[in-house]
Amino acid sequence: MKSLKLIGLTLGATMALSTAALAEDLTIAVAGPMTGGQAAFGRQMKNGADMAVADLNAAGGVLGKKIALDAEDDACDPKQARSVAEKIGGAKIPFVAGHFCSSSSIPASEAYADSSVLQITPASTNPLFTERKLWNVARVCGRDDQQGQVAAAYILKNFKGKNIAILDDKTTYGKGLADETKKALNKVGVTEKMHESYNQGDKDFNAIVSRLKANNIDLVYVGGYHPEAGLIVRQMRDQGVKAVLMSGDALADKEYASIAGPAAEGTLFTFGPDPRNKPSAKAIVEKFKAKNIDPEGYTLYTYAAIQVWSQAAKKAGTTDAKKVMATIKGGSWDTVLGKMEYDAKGDIKQLDYVVYKWDDKGNYTELAPKGS
Repeated sequence: MKSLKLIGLTLGATMALSTAALAEDLTIAVAGPMTGGQAAFGRQMKNGADMAVADLNAAGGVLGKKIALDAEDDACDPKQARSVAEKIGGAKIPFVAGHFCSSSSIPASEAYADSSVLQITPASTNPLFTERKLWNVARVCGRDDQQGQVAAAYILKNFKGKNIAILDDKTTYGKGLADETKKALNKVGVTEKMHESYNQGDKDFNAIVSRLKANNIDLVYVGGYHPEAGLIVRQMRDQGVKAVLMSGDALADKEYASIAGPAAEGTLFTFGPDPRNKPSAKAIVEKFKAKNIDPEGYTLYTYAAIQVWSQAAKKAGTTDAKKVMATIKGGSWDTVLGKMEYDAKGDIKQLDYVVYKWDDKGNYTELAPKGS
């Protein structure tokens, strides 16, 4: 009986220790569209966060604590994003890598600021995210005013004197990107022949395509997401419109090629230099591939967001969001994307955009420097 009691006491003590250890875990969050039309990017973010947390824990965690990951779904819906932010803030989670859509990141950031949560977005490119003087926001990606200039420069060089159409989906991201590209074109005297809007979630674009055909459009710039862009280019080809479709970083997922089918070939889009090709990412890319995961799109950007936070927390000696953010803005951080430094707004100083092209095999490759 004594031995049984001793075993019971030992088991009880072990369970108590393990519960205590679990309670001591430090939880961080990743938030994005785990469901809905942009779920492909939510999967990228979750893959990146999972790997970053596993690697941190293998190296001993942060400030002596193992990291636990809370994954939250905003479905790229502003109201749902705000609810997610309030939930994360209420749980006293000090850091979130998120969100994906600018229309989610912007309202969520205000709730995070109120509850002292540091937010680094891997993907939200609308300038407004870092232009409101909030103390708690940063990003590891570029901005649409940079992205629009690169797109415009490519158009000016390769479609000089051609008929340009600009479409947007009315979202914070899509309209913002289309507006920045239009602004950069108009600034040098190029006026689009056609400018139309559609609704995110639309499936039938035949009326717009008919107008593209009537206006003899040579290049269609789409400010929006990959599901609609894929349908637009398919319906263009169905009506015999041979115009090139160009868009932004929201086409950086192979799901675009699945939607567009053979019509995807020749599509252009802007995105940061492919992080999978960076020497700083080589070892991590190999780990992803060993798990049969292609770390495309924003996978490595999410990994980098967690790297920046964890390195800054270690340097600051705390997870206090305001102290960590001050450390981030005052330091230099080694990430899978390369070395990163921040300005006072929370924007990175290093990143540039380049132009990519989809091929007939459902893959995209970076064009010559600056998309020339």
